[in-house]
Amino acid sequence: MSVQFSGSTRANILEAMSQKQYDVLIIGGGITGAGIALDAVTRGLKVALVEMQDFAGGTSSRSTKLVHGGLRYLKQFEINVVAEVGREREIVYRNGPHVTTPEWMLLPIHEGGTFGRFTTSIGLRVYDFLARVKKEERRTMLSAADTLVKEPLIKQDGLKGGGYYVEYRTDDARLTIEVLKAAGEAGADIINYTKAETFLYDSARKVNGLIVKDTLSAQCYTIHGKKIVNAAGPWVDDIRGKDFSKNNKQLRLTKGVHIVIDQSVFPLKQSVYFDTPDKRMVFAIPRDGKTYVGTTDTFYDQDIQHPRMTAADREYLVNAIHYMFPNVAISEDDVESSWAGVRPLIYEEGKDPSEISRKDEIWESESGLITIAGGKLTGYRKMAENVVDLIANRLAATDEMTFKPCQTIHYPISGGNIGHYEDFVNKKSKEALQYGLTEVEGNKLAKKYGANVDHLFQYAMETDGRLPPFVYAQLIYSIEHEMVVKPVDFFIRRTGSLYFDIHWVHEWKNQVVEVMQERMNWTVEEAEFMKKELEQELHYAVSPQD
Repeated sequence: MSVQFSGSTRANILEAMSQKQYDVLIIGGGITGAGIALDAVTRGLKVALVEMQDFAGGTSSRSTKLVHGGLRYLKQFEINVVAEVGREREIVYRNGPHVTTPEWMLLPIHEGGTFGRFTTSIGLRVYDFLARVKKEERRTMLSAADTLVKEPLIKQDGLKGGGYYVEYRTDDARLTIEVLKAAGEAGADIINYTKAETFLYDSARKVNGLIVKDTLSAQCYTIHGKKIVNAAGPWVDDIRGKDFSKNNKQLRLTKGVHIVIDQSVFPLKQSVYFDTPDKRMVFAIPRDGKTYVGTTDTFYDQDIQHPRMTAADREYLVNAIHYMFPNVAISEDDVESSWAGVRPLIYEEGKDPSEISRKDEIWESESGLITIAGGKLTGYRKMAENVVDLIANRLAATDEMTFKPCQTIHYPISGGNIGHYEDFVNKKSKEALQYGLTEVEGNKLAKKYGANVDHLFQYAMETDGRLPPFVYAQLIYSIEHEMVVKPVDFFIRRTGSLYFDIHWVHEWKNQVVEVMQERMNWTVEEAEFMKKELEQELHYAVSPQD
């Protein structure tokens, strides 16, 4: 790495970044910015990236956590979108098998539902063709009886059958961090909690740098880049507003909410994509002993940084569960956790939230600022390729610089170079016993961290007893190798536990803050602030917004 990707050396990283001249400076550390950083640095560009919050702190930790092929867009005749993201998901899986896994999805077909048996069969066949789905993952059509074998909880009344096809499940935040780490390992300089405050311009009024603020220390730095990319997701328009040459394109934000329920109450065994009474489509997905259900799709114009589940959102999703799974006797009290995400879509007049295109667009302003907006998690690598192609062309024209073509189609992300996945996980599960971990814990760590798991094994042996090896290893690794600087970073975006194991967060939160306080040299007041911030996130996850 060009500079350590460590939370304990952030100030040194920022100081070093302020002394350099970059070819490209990226604003935004979600999956879009991460992909651009990796693509650019592997072509030979000097790359810097700044993120206002934690990495993946916005939309990229708040999705449905699927690298999916865009079946819904077939319904809207967005053929090119289906073809591109369908092919891209296989590349995402191949380059990071530890954060993405094939997941068979059941699409039940009911009398009077959104999808009929014939249209589903044709649609899935076209989907398989456009997305170039490999033979063993192509769709099959099921009878009503076979559909109930796959998932007995589905509503039997009016059931005509089902479509069965493959999607890819991911941990969106971990996918983002592994892409960023790969970029860092290749030489990019990357920093979180650093806000773009003011653009700098040359004598021709072309943007050539940023004044940024470290939001933890309030200190400002200047970073110079020949090309600046605005990949700020929901904040794209805010960033463009700082530039003198904003055009008439604008975002339309929509909010999506997911709820998490324990499998003891909602024992779903099969991922299901189903329609609701108002004909919207919702996913129900089993994961790590929980079932999560989402997403809603509503226009949103409130606090972008802290979108939350409302009582109406929760009621809508609980009612959707009752509609499709009538024997699942859950109530709103069974919702253990939730998350809400804001999608930055490109405004289209007169369209409902679910109808607005998810297609990405690239804009270049008079100042030379490059903005990318829209798009899907699945298509991040291709979006990055398009942006870097543009940057390379501009640099070739002005600086007579030449770069390699895109390298990322066969480029493993951090932790992704593991060979045969199952063999790797089995081997590391057994190895874990040598480091004071159980085989089950070793299995979890190998699946989550891939080829980086050996670092965690080493840290597991160093615990001082306040935290068990399994917790301590993840915490120290996330600080020293994944730039964690706050407990919320660790519990939400590095482990996902605030969403999928909220009891684990309650069990270890005080010890985690204590260890971090020592490691990061926090004052008593700083430690108290970190505790309150975590408590607030725990409250937000469970309690609806008023």
